[in-house]
Amino acid sequence: MAWTPAGEAVNSARLAEYYKLPGAYLNKQLQALVRAGVMTSVSGPRGGFLLARRPENITVLDVVLALEGPEPAFRCEGILGNSPEADTEMNFVRSCLISQTMRQAELVWRQALARQTIAGIADSMERRFPEDRQKALDFLAADAG
Repeated sequence: MAWTPAGEAVNSARLAEYYKLPGAYLNKQLQALVRAGVMTSVSGPRGGFLLARRPENITVLDVVLALEGPEPAFRCEGILGNSPEADTEMNFVRSCLISQTMRQAELVWRQALARQTIAGIADSMERRFPEDRQKALDFLAADAG
């Protein structure tokens, strides 16, 4: 969608067909992106979805948070508290070395995603596969059916 002209909506059915995804699944994901302010939906015969901001202002982290939510990927269950003679007052989320390692890894992962923009991915794709941009635009612009 970073390749589509500004203000031009992409039909979700065409997008689902292009990526061979179930339409209902893709629509659910697109609606989550709309709720997060990453995309905008347009109703009507020429409706569909478009980026709500310029591609260089949308990070991969924005997309991940919109689709997966802000909660950490790793959730410490505090199983160390179940060990014999465990200190019930201890915060195992903070003291567990596994939890600390996972939180540190997630921070690095999120920082990497925050540095990568949708525009950067589109530019890399175009350099690596120069013919794909026009193929995608032609497919998405064609009448569905």
